[in-house]
Amino acid sequence: MVPLGGVGQFGMNTMAVTASDTTLLLDAGAMFPGLDHYGVDLAVPDLSFLEETGRQVSAVVLTHGHEDHIGAVPYVWDRIEGPIYGTPLTLALVASKLDAHGIDCAGRLVTVAPGERVTAGAVEIEFIRVTHSMPDCVAVALHTPAGTIVHTGDFKFDDDPLDGEPLDAPRLAELGNEGVLALFADSTNVARAGHAGSEQDVAGAFEEIFTRTRGKLIVAAFSSSIYRVQMLVSHAVRYGRKVALVGRGMRRTAEIAERLGHLAIPPAARIRDRDVSRYRADEVLCIVTGSQGEPLAALARIAADAHPHVRIDPGDVVVFSARAIPGNQRAIGRLKNDIARRGADIVDDTISPVHVSGHACEEDLKRMLALVRPRCFVPIHGEYRFLARHAQVAGEAMNGQTAVLMVENGDRIGFDGGGGWVQGSVPVGGVLIDNAHSGEVDGAVLRERRQLAAGGVVVLLIPLGAQGAARAGVPAVTTSGFVIDREADALLAEAPALVQRMIDDAPDGERSDHAALRERVRAGMERVFRKRTGRNPLVLPVIVET
Repeated sequence: MVPLGGVGQFGMNTMAVTASDTTLLLDAGAMFPGLDHYGVDLAVPDLSFLEETGRQVSAVVLTHGHEDHIGAVPYVWDRIEGPIYGTPLTLALVASKLDAHGIDCAGRLVTVAPGERVTAGAVEIEFIRVTHSMPDCVAVALHTPAGTIVHTGDFKFDDDPLDGEPLDAPRLAELGNEGVLALFADSTNVARAGHAGSEQDVAGAFEEIFTRTRGKLIVAAFSSSIYRVQMLVSHAVRYGRKVALVGRGMRRTAEIAERLGHLAIPPAARIRDRDVSRYRADEVLCIVTGSQGEPLAALARIAADAHPHVRIDPGDVVVFSARAIPGNQRAIGRLKNDIARRGADIVDDTISPVHVSGHACEEDLKRMLALVRPRCFVPIHGEYRFLARHAQVAGEAMNGQTAVLMVENGDRIGFDGGGGWVQGSVPVGGVLIDNAHSGEVDGAVLRERRQLAAGGVVVLLIPLGAQGAARAGVPAVTTSGFVIDREADALLAEAPALVQRMIDDAPDGERSDHAALRERVRAGMERVFRKRTGRNPLVLPVIVET
């Protein structure tokens, strides 16, 4: 088993599993980039090591429909020769993505239900119901020639779920009694003591908010938080508010959830976002996307007064009913400032319990270990400090009777009937996607973008004679985004002479080779800028034959 993402990081959860001559992908997740990934919209796992070994992906097994578990499917589609297994909601969300990419998935998406088993080569795959922050989630038991391996996916223990379908603890206990070779378990919330709450726990907080709000009520949540959306709709009906779903992702996911019976919005309670202004403020609930401060999402446009139909007015209440994903805090802070400037009250989980996590906390993780009682344990899903804490929890909970394997992305984890071990690693990483459909961004392009952002650009226009041997003019210098101070101004004035000297010092063969000459000037001038100004602009020599 080789984690290709999600181990040592949050997001891009993907695991390659090879038993005999069968290779599966367990989830195929994407990850949203950080602030230093300029112009990059998505990162997906790199499967090139499978190509190098000549292996094809015989099947993909999906645990649930969150982006960090299904977002890469369109980008790895060409490397999959078999079916994609998932529950109905998960596959409906995947089908929507594939359709948006123009991919024909007819006959390739195979629906499964908790309790079902399917076979892929040497592996029998069993699906086990778990509770999370959205419906139709499963853990997976892989029955392999070496033994049974349990992968929890994302989970928590919710004994009172809104859909009445609790985690199948009895089946996990049965597997524990039969003998489990290894458990791979979600580490996202290991740093939180106690137990994860139930989705029912937020109902009281929202009742209080609905009761006291005199203006519009705008609630930002993940579009996949279908339980939360249903609870908000029920409250809106009870308190006489109309419901507007605002944001393309929110509407698309709600449509799929309604079609599959996971969401019910009474027609009399539903309005379009364009109709919001026709109602009094105290008659409207807007459920919107953009809880993470995404600049193009609905809430950001509303806060900037740039949405065509919905605006924020004094007396409105804006609720952030989602956790801040690590790395998004600054963007969320800016968004909250924009909302406050509009005169609205802001509520988040630091003020009122308007969000409950979908991930197991420390005591829940101990409970999972006690049910499964694996011979080996591998913590997954989270940055390294989360994995390390989960390993410590497992050691304490199992009294040292379970072998703990600490791994990161790319580590090869081997198993046989006797146990597990780490046997080297393979090269892995993220493939960066620019604007979702336009293609991959390689490392050189990203380095140039970072250099542009940090130091600006200096363009050197170099006129040369046709043979490159004689001066045809004086090099000209222009800049963009490059900070000009006294030292930099002096260097820019000197730059044409420095460039001309580099050209004069070049061998005759290099002067007639424009590519070599550009590289000589680029490298030389970047060294000069670093040494004289302490800055590192991107230097672009442009040679013009005259």
